[in-house]
Amino acid sequence: MLVLGWREWVSLPALGIARIKAKVDTGARTSALHTFEIDDPGDGRIRFAVHPIQHDVDTVVWCEAELIDYRVVRDSGGHEEERPVVRTELALGTQTFDIEMTLTARDNMGFRMLVGRTAMAGRCVVDPQQSYRLRDATEHQPSAT
Repeated sequence: MLVLGWREWVSLPALGIARIKAKVDTGARTSALHTFEIDDPGDGRIRFAVHPIQHDVDTVVWCEAELIDYRVVRDSGGHEEERPVVRTELALGTQTFDIEMTLTARDNMGFRMLVGRTAMAGRCVVDPQQSYRLRDATEHQPSAT
């Protein structure tokens, strides 16, 4: 089992996102990604834009993924929102596996991505006293921010 800290650098290789800072959130069932300009042409695929770098709205990555469903999700404040759900690859350390992830606006949130407990189930445990336990393929040494 991978031991994760409460925040980690992860990658979404199928979406072309080499590195994004994620909050490891055992309180969230499904993983979530900050997106904007979502386009659903109705062909089973969905196109969307991502700001992968925190506090940077100039860097944009356009992504396309398989659309699985639309689901009503309740956030930590109790607000419900219907969100698109996609299937994509998540890379944690040296492991890569498929996850389901909702797409939503997270402009005012501290992290561009949440890794939820369904993605971690059977693969990971979380040490809430640690951060950045994993290193990504680029050997990036993140700062303590």
